[in-house]
Amino acid sequence: MTLASAMMVLVSFILIYLVVKFTVLGNIDNTLKRETNKHVDQIKIENGQIKFVHKGEWQEEEHKEIDFNPIFIEIVDKEGNSMDKSPNLGNNNLIFKAGLSSGHEGFNLNLNGIEIRQMQVELLTNKEVTGYLLLATSFEDSKLLLTNLKYILFFLYPVVLLFLFLTLRWLASKSIQPIIDITRKAEIITKDNLNERLPPTRYKDEINSLSISINHLLERIEKSVRREQQFTSDASHELRTPLAILKGNFEVLIRKPRQQEEYIEKIKNGIGLIDKLNGILDQLLTLARLQKSSSEGEEVELKYLIKDIIAYAKEQYPNRYFILEDKVNKNLYIKAHEKSSAIIIENLVQNAIKYSPENKAIKIVLEKNVEGILLHIIDQGIGISSNELDKVYQPFFRGESHDLGRINGAGLGLSIVKKLCDLYKIQITILSEKGQGTTITLLFPPAILHP
Repeated sequence: MTLASAMMVLVSFILIYLVVKFTVLGNIDNTLKRETNKHVDQIKIENGQIKFVHKGEWQEEEHKEIDFNPIFIEIVDKEGNSMDKSPNLGNNNLIFKAGLSSGHEGFNLNLNGIEIRQMQVELLTNKEVTGYLLLATSFEDSKLLLTNLKYILFFLYPVVLLFLFLTLRWLASKSIQPIIDITRKAEIITKDNLNERLPPTRYKDEINSLSISINHLLERIEKSVRREQQFTSDASHELRTPLAILKGNFEVLIRKPRQQEEYIEKIKNGIGLIDKLNGILDQLLTLARLQKSSSEGEEVELKYLIKDIIAYAKEQYPNRYFILEDKVNKNLYIKAHEKSSAIIIENLVQNAIKYSPENKAIKIVLEKNVEGILLHIIDQGIGISSNELDKVYQPFFRGESHDLGRINGAGLGLSIVKKLCDLYKIQITILSEKGQGTTITLLFPPAILHP
């Protein structure tokens, strides 16, 4: 930063010097140009003799008095021999350069130890060069000005650099202070105080945006940690309850000899509890695998998958009624993982079976709209109250159904469904009314249709 500033100042000073130099030279050349335009048409050389249109111009005060920064004028023939000159030159002669016509731009020369700025213009007679008009003025004052400017810029350069260094250092310390504050605050945030947030800055700048982004990240991490803690607590509770019951049954059995029927009953209860534990563990493993799942899918024939799941459900529950209403008379191929899609639909069908009476049919409707493929799973069961709808995707949440006792489950099915739907960009919506049943709709991305 300091090196860049030093280079910028150096370039600026060089530009200042060059601008002043060109301005000074331009002013002098303009003065000489005006004098040239005044005299060049009034002087002619014929047969070696000078002819003036206005001789009085040579008597002007500016050509006589040296105190007024005079203009020196001399007329020479084409060989450079002096023919006439202004009185202020005295015994001196301007320097002639053979064959040169400087036009409107002067050049610097040294005349008797004094630097001058001179112009040399052709004198034409019948369009032929018969001589030259030499005009000059002192360059000493301008040279002194440029020299002084050069020294001033030279000695001012380190002063400006020092000032810039101190100023930039102070500004840097002020600008980096919010970062230091954010760093100190971030260092004290641990898993035990994730509710802490980074302090906002006074100005709406990039650092403030960074602080806001980190705070949003901390908020997401805090929610994730809380969910994990709640998940661990719920999983522990769900696993301990059947284990405690199982242990209690076995303790009761070993206290005294019992009838064979009682042993068989307790063993059957134990097997049921073990089955429940296995179901919970399987679902927990499914949730764990979803954390590492890839969103890359494959073509899955949706209609065939639904029919296969319904057929399997009929084998498990031969007394239940299933209605498949197909409004798309074509084969449907969606971009998803076949096993994951089967888990989604099977869990929803199993929930519909679990929470609806045996004499009520489970209706499955398949249709298509401009947004994609819609799959409706409709039951006429116990329904979900409005205050529980936003909690049904939480792991181990079962709502009032948990109090019924007769409905087995761990409350993990909809959690698994929601994670898989998010993974494969499948929209899921639930419409339910307590005591009236539930309709769950899956919106699959636009499918590939085959005859």
